[in-house]
Amino acid sequence: PKLSPWKFSYTSVPFLRNLDSLSCKMSGKGKKGSKKSGKSVSKSTKAGLQFPVGRIARFLKQGRYAKRVGSGSPVYLAAVLEYLCAEILELAGNAAKDHKKTRIIPRHVQLAIRNDEELNKYLGGVTISSGGVMPNIHQVLLPKKSKKSEA
Repeated sequence: PKLSPWKFSYTSVPFLRNLDSLSCKMSGKGKKGSKKSGKSVSKSTKAGLQFPVGRIARFLKQGRYAKRVGSGSPVYLAAVLEYLCAEILELAGNAAKDHKKTRIIPRHVQLAIRNDEELNKYLGGVTISSGGVMPNIHQVLLPKKSKKSEA
């Protein structure tokens, strides 16, 4: 397995395991194995992803980030974006459940991101609209414990 710039290898993430099989192989038209089916299969379905690989490929091309865009890069980018969204939504769902709510609101997303160490570092400069602030009271402002109450 090739090493990626991130800490995880792309084979360790379930929906990135198919990345090796997605490489384009040149093949001639043979008589035996060339049965065409009427349905077209999207790149997202081939990769086993929910995020739109074709749309991300189009945005990469239109954005002029490079002269050429490989076939594997939009798949990888879609997989990473899907993983990040799944992680945030899972933590936000847990925050909503803690507040006995069934619907995720921006406050739950804010709490999820700020309570997670890695997501807080990654999204440190991001302001979430209607997210509020983390509940925090400085130790100096808290009432001092007297010796009488301890004994």
